[in-house]
Amino acid sequence: MTTPTSSRGRRRAPSRIERAAGRAAALQKPRVILALLLLLALTCVMLLDGYLRAEVGGDQRVRSGASSSKVPDKILDGGPILTFRGGQATTVSVPSKTIALTFDDGPNPTWTPQVLKILEENDVPGTFFLVGSMVSRYPSIVKSMVQQGNEVGIHTFTHVDLSYQSDARVNREMQQTQLALAGAAGITTTLFRAPYSSETDAIDNYSWPVYQKLGKEGYTSVFVDTDSDDWKKPGVSKIIKWATPKKNKGASVLFHDAGGERSQTIKALPTYIKKMKAKGYTFTTISGVIEKRNATNRQSAAASNGTSGTSGTGGQTATGVAEAGALAGTGTGTGTGNAPTGEGGTAPNGESGGTGTAPNGQNGQNGSASTTARLQAAHRTATGMTLYEGKALIVAVAIAEWALPVLSYLLLVVGVAVMGRFGMMLLIARRHYRQRNKRRFSWGPTVTGPVSVIVPAYNEKECIANTLESLAQSTHPIEVIVVDDGSTDGTSEIARAAADKLGMANVRVVRQENAGKPAALNNGVRNATYDIVIMMDGDTVFEPDAVHQLVQPFADPEVGAVAGNAKVGNRNTVIGAWQHIEYVMGFNLDRRMYDLLRCMPTIPGAIGAFRRDAVLQVGGMSEDTLAEDTDITIAMHRAGWRVVYQEHAKAWTEAPGSLKQLWSQRYRWSYGTMQALWKHRKSLTDKGPSGRFGRVGMPLVVLFQIVTPVFAPLIDVFTVYSMIFVDFEAALLAWLAVLGIQLACAAYAFRLDKERYRYLLMMPLQQLAYRQMMYLVLIHSCITALTGGRLRWQKLKRTGEVGTPAGVSG
Repeated sequence: MTTPTSSRGRRRAPSRIERAAGRAAALQKPRVILALLLLLALTCVMLLDGYLRAEVGGDQRVRSGASSSKVPDKILDGGPILTFRGGQATTVSVPSKTIALTFDDGPNPTWTPQVLKILEENDVPGTFFLVGSMVSRYPSIVKSMVQQGNEVGIHTFTHVDLSYQSDARVNREMQQTQLALAGAAGITTTLFRAPYSSETDAIDNYSWPVYQKLGKEGYTSVFVDTDSDDWKKPGVSKIIKWATPKKNKGASVLFHDAGGERSQTIKALPTYIKKMKAKGYTFTTISGVIEKRNATNRQSAAASNGTSGTSGTGGQTATGVAEAGALAGTGTGTGTGNAPTGEGGTAPNGESGGTGTAPNGQNGQNGSASTTARLQAAHRTATGMTLYEGKALIVAVAIAEWALPVLSYLLLVVGVAVMGRFGMMLLIARRHYRQRNKRRFSWGPTVTGPVSVIVPAYNEKECIANTLESLAQSTHPIEVIVVDDGSTDGTSEIARAAADKLGMANVRVVRQENAGKPAALNNGVRNATYDIVIMMDGDTVFEPDAVHQLVQPFADPEVGAVAGNAKVGNRNTVIGAWQHIEYVMGFNLDRRMYDLLRCMPTIPGAIGAFRRDAVLQVGGMSEDTLAEDTDITIAMHRAGWRVVYQEHAKAWTEAPGSLKQLWSQRYRWSYGTMQALWKHRKSLTDKGPSGRFGRVGMPLVVLFQIVTPVFAPLIDVFTVYSMIFVDFEAALLAWLAVLGIQLACAAYAFRLDKERYRYLLMMPLQQLAYRQMMYLVLIHSCITALTGGRLRWQKLKRTGEVGTPAGVSG
């Protein structure tokens, strides 16, 4: 904003309006950015939720039948616990009459708590291999699981077959699950079970490199000895039978606490536990298995040292003990205990970088605390950024889990509202058309008296001559009052010259200091000679019979104002064609509906007529809002006047020719409408005509012009999301169906207005580009309203390309 100078060349302080304009301009960019950030946040929430549900980045491929020629035989024939120490693969078997109960695919809010309850009632621990996305969605279950004394391991974040994934994806699956565990229970873990894995003899040439990679990073991979196959739902008895180890052998037994309907598992589990206890079996976790194996190895080592007395044998046995001890988990830090310090060992009591729990329980604690520590030796306490990032992930997922159902509900509401609006517009517009086009329809005696036409103009040198030329052809007697609102481009001189050229003695040019459009219109009303005043824009061109058609409803004494049929004159550009569709389908169909419901919210500034006394009664054109046309229309309703729509009174207006100008205009319209609605909010509780508008018109305007458009982007965002990540064909068909309904409505609107259908070819592109811009404009306006911003009337750049009606292509 430049500081103006006086005629003497001295700089003067900017006026109050100019200062307000400067502040408003300074606030526009941040508000636009905020509007874009809101849409970005919505998109991120949807992507996060889709990722959690494996809709985004999901991979359903499962490898089978691959060769295992590159996998060592000792691994294929080994036990179910696999680790790598110094690059050397080592397996551990479950001791005899020992069962490590393992559960895959959880947590699940229905089945996992029931499993935990059964384990607690039977004083049995379990090892749960958790899917990271489920952990982030149900963190409280995981926290209870760990507090109860159970052990947890990683089952990837999205339950994908890692043999198909890149190293980056493998790392991401592991890291994100660790973060989820850190946020949910404050721990990380060294245990891992690959999705779709079973016994070690199923390791193939594609999965083996994955286990090697994770082993080098300190993970212990866990497989299965005995599979209950409960996911097949074979019945309780078969689940128990298939889960029972043969010949009193120890086993890592697999059940599922998620991934499907698990009622048979819930019924089978307590019976199975009691049966195995009766056979003399003990239950432990994976770390418990390793601790048991360590104890056996220590006893063997002690016996061997006592018998042979040779240090070589003892050294070899100690190495074996160290390898077994390291199976409980490796990572950063130094592990100590009865086993020698192992490379990369981590304190098995869960304190990273600390001292490990001695296998015999000498860790400074005793009783149940010591037992729990040994059974959860794979856990590490999450600290630092891992803990904070984990908590942030849990919060983000909680927001997504809360927001998506709400957004889905809003989507349903918006969809119903949009379809309801289309239905209402079609039915009521048809009734309106039939009613107003009957041969016997009449407003009353023909209005033939002269009227005053007020033309507010600010720097309209390109258009004012065309406007006056169209008025010169009027079939109705008129006086024309051109109110020059402080133009600096010679508008008033051009108007006088055009009037002289056209021989229009009925034209008066009134000049005033620049004060805005409402002030210019009020000045025109004060100078008007006749009882009916017509207001038009300085860039608008009337058809010859427009004035005559526009004033006929005043034959009804209840009518205080009339809305005309504004049409886009510069419609042969892409932007113009989009606005042409909007004017015909949106504005004019809406006005037909509002007319019959007697709650017309806006008389267009391009063409509207008023009783002069009615305008003065409501205080004239108000400067309280940017939408002075909406403001005075509502005021007329509240004063008891009827406002109607006259479709046969047509005027051609120059629509914005660039996206920047279009944004500016629509931003002012939408923000001004909100201001007007807020100003007249008391009509909601008024009685009589004011209350009628408040309880009928205002809710419709709020629903159809604010709420629905604000949330309408949900339809597009969900559609694009579904096309990319869910079902492209179904989403595309749904979008085409909605487009078909809109095309049908638009075609009917074009038929009523006798417009050419060829412009409807632009409608698909309008839905993809133009509508999105209108969404952003409205969101921008809402943010401005919420932040208390103020704007002044804005002047659009005109080209003067809209000539007389005869020159406008249909």
